[in-house]
Amino acid sequence: MAILVDNLLDVHSVTAVLNSLSDDLFVDGKKTAGKTARAVKKNLQADPKSPKIIAATKLVEQALRKHPIVTNSAFPDKLSNIIISRYDEGMTYGSHVDNAFIHATRTDLSFTLFLSDPDTYDGGELILQKHDGDDVIKLPQGSVYIYPTRELHYVAPVTRGVRYAAVGWIQSQVRSEEHRGTLFDLYLALQQMADTEENKQARLQILKARSNLMRMWAE
Repeated sequence: MAILVDNLLDVHSVTAVLNSLSDDLFVDGKKTAGKTARAVKKNLQADPKSPKIIAATKLVEQALRKHPIVTNSAFPDKLSNIIISRYDEGMTYGSHVDNAFIHATRTDLSFTLFLSDPDTYDGGELILQKHDGDDVIKLPQGSVYIYPTRELHYVAPVTRGVRYAAVGWIQSQVRSEEHRGTLFDLYLALQQMADTEENKQARLQILKARSNLMRMWAE
């Protein structure tokens, strides 16, 4: 199950992050890639020890942890270190699968938060390679795409401009993708059911079922 969240960061927050990204903060992205991924990775990544980057990634993590769609679909437990990536013209990240554990975090879900205005660059799409056809993702500034880490994926070459994004991985409180989907369906049902006296008992029953399933499935 993949989740798209529009405007995870508002325009002011995105602008603040972008304004903190000076050229001297970026290093070769191969330094954080595994042996297989290193051969296909051609991008830049911001120094995670920089106070500016620490502040930017903390902003992203806080936004993820408090957004109701994220909390009720991904059920974040731990987040790996968030990476601010940059793709200049000609840069790409070829087909790969992310490691099962990154910084002691089990990678149940991956996310890409798009920071650049899509009109300012060409290419740079996130491509998820699936048996029934590829999913091609290129989102507005501040929007995030969350997807199962098990998917093969790549970033298409940037042919014009610069693509900035924040990427990271989530260890979920609910390991099973199927269980997360069921819990999210129940959350959506509650959101769509008016909180009226007439619906009170039905809402309580759904809440009870969802809570009990969480107790059964959460780690």
